[in-house]
Amino acid sequence: MRSETVAVVVVTFNRADLLEQMLAGLGRLDRLPDAVIVVDNASTDRTPKVLAAATNPALEVVRPAENLGGAGGFHLGVRTAYERGFDRIWLMDDDVVPAPDCLTVLMAQDEACLMAVREDTSGRLVEKAATRFDLRNPFSIRPKTAMVETVYRARDRMPRRVELQNVAFEGFMVRREVVDAIGLPDPTFFIFYDDVDYAVRARRAGFRIWGIRDAVLVRQLDFDQQHDLSGWKGYYMYRNLFVVHLRYGENALVRAKPWLVTAAVVALSPGRGGAAEARNVIRAMRDARGMRIEPSRSVD
Repeated sequence: MRSETVAVVVVTFNRADLLEQMLAGLGRLDRLPDAVIVVDNASTDRTPKVLAAATNPALEVVRPAENLGGAGGFHLGVRTAYERGFDRIWLMDDDVVPAPDCLTVLMAQDEACLMAVREDTSGRLVEKAATRFDLRNPFSIRPKTAMVETVYRARDRMPRRVELQNVAFEGFMVRREVVDAIGLPDPTFFIFYDDVDYAVRARRAGFRIWGIRDAVLVRQLDFDQQHDLSGWKGYYMYRNLFVVHLRYGENALVRAKPWLVTAAVVALSPGRGGAAEARNVIRAMRDARGMRIEPSRSVD
């Protein structure tokens, strides 16, 4: 194994308490990263004070003038790490804490795309990375049809490496050759599905993604995948899900699913999400059509 450098990219917005725990966890790593690049998305809480007080070696704060969303933050952070010449880039949200040997375990893997495996604070496996992400079957309502958590149930039932078809930007590590091949995360997603998009692009470029059983990442918050589909987050969930289907659907029927979903949601809206959800899904469908083109592979 050659000696490689690694930069951690963390995106945060108004979650100072979580960020503080996360930075402390990075400081306890057996193998310290060569840089910790924190993209502070124009936080208005005490995040600047937390960053100013942090003792992490090689901490670098990038603070855009406005909130770029998680997608824009990761785009900016990966660009910064790539331009600085690091061999590997480890993407992190602010609500996870790595086990002390997590980075050591990942760096020992001679692979271009790796994923740490998440558990909750009680040690229960909560890794939702997809082992099967189906963009071929038009009758599959959601493309994620199997994930680490549901397939294995517990970490000790996992093999040492699990091939993944989809990931989250919570412990995902890439070598710079991946960025060379597919470019940067797409900032236009704002929130949701930017990590899905990036994983699909990596796999389409020929890279395999491996979940590493012994690379432990502890998630500090419970998963809450239920969002108000009639609210502002609902718009992004619909739009970005539609974009993934329009860009990468493997046949015409799959690429037609966003229109079918839109029609179904509008038809059912009087009995569930009401007019607000109907407006959200119609707007999402309209805007997703303008995002059908895969982003540029250039990092210039």
